[in-house]
Amino acid sequence: MNPFIDKDLTCNDFLGGRVRLWQPRHGYRAGVDPVLLAAAVPATRGHTVLELGCGAGAAILCLMARVPGLHAVGVELQAPYADLARRNAAENQASLEVVEADLTALPANLKQRQFDHVIANPPYYRAGAHSSATDAGRSIALGEHTPLSAWFDTAAKRLAPRGYLHMIQNADRLSDMLVACEGRLGSVEILPLVARSGRSAELVVLRARKGGRAAFQLHSPLVLHVGDRHEKDGESYTPQVSSVLREGAALPGFFNQ
Repeated sequence: MNPFIDKDLTCNDFLGGRVRLWQPRHGYRAGVDPVLLAAAVPATRGHTVLELGCGAGAAILCLMARVPGLHAVGVELQAPYADLARRNAAENQASLEVVEADLTALPANLKQRQFDHVIANPPYYRAGAHSSATDAGRSIALGEHTPLSAWFDTAAKRLAPRGYLHMIQNADRLSDMLVACEGRLGSVEILPLVARSGRSAELVVLRARKGGRAAFQLHSPLVLHVGDRHEKDGESYTPQVSSVLREGAALPGFFNQ
């Protein structure tokens, strides 16, 4: 896959302009999902954070904008996206370390480090479960090339004792996520994300803790949009969700319960 050139990129605002992100015009483009993931993490100044599959850096840079003083590392398999993540870190004056590597074969120096938080937004679709994208980068970002269990295995190994994993995924992968936690992580919490009131959850955010022993907790769904159907063009986010997406607020449902 060739490096991106400027004419193939756009620069987009996240968190109301607090984060500026260069991303491919036609490849994999970050939406609200990485912003919601970043907003779920209860990090504080001085914490260490590792993102597996950081792409162009949307989630980790949004987290660093919300919580100053983090020590952050992003791991990205695809060289052009790793380069974009470095460019975006510089664009946002964020001290993000980007490592180009397969998450199942991390460099030796990274294997020796542990983190207070690991975050991940793995591909949503099982291998062969979706139409292949014509863009190679988008295909890798959306389709599962590395088993979901491997993401949990790497996260558990890199977490410090009592450290947290946060992951956003399709709701239909929840059973896979819970199985992957067994023997690795505990104190599992699930926050369903519902597009509109009365609908089924399409996404879930998982929180799990290394060494955690608390009972499983299923939170009330977080409704993203006002109203029970789309009625007009433009945004219709609830005030709580809008504050997450535009102002860098913490994710309601995890922090307010």
